[in-house]
Formats: sequence, C-alpha cells, structure tokens
Amino acid sequence: MPASPCINICQMDPDKEFCLGCFRTLDEIAHWARSDEQTQHDILAAVAIRREAQEAQDQQPQ
Repeated sequence: MPASPCINICQMDPDKEFCLGCFRTLDEIAHWARSDEQTQHDILAAVAIRREAQEAQDQQPQ
C-alpha cells in the first residue's frame, strides 16, 4: 500500500476544495485508510496533477 501523502499541513483551500498540504479533497482524505491499493494510487495521481497545477499557478507573475 502506498504511504499517505499527508505532510501535517492540514489547511483546506475553500476555492479549490483540496488540502494545501497534501492536495487531497476531503472525500479522498476521509476514505484513504479504507481505500484499496489501486484507489490510493489513483488518488496519488490526482494529487500529482493538482500539485503541478498549483506550482505552475504560484510561479505566474502577480
């Protein structure tokens, strides 16, 4: 089973509806421990996409 992406920075972004620490949605966080391995890998893939999008947005000039 993959490790949880939680980094103990638990702050939900109200606009994007995911955690600014681990980039999971509340539903993904709530169901992580009960999810099978494939579902956890699917969540991690979604997390990677959200993280990349956030990093790209953060690098844009204000």
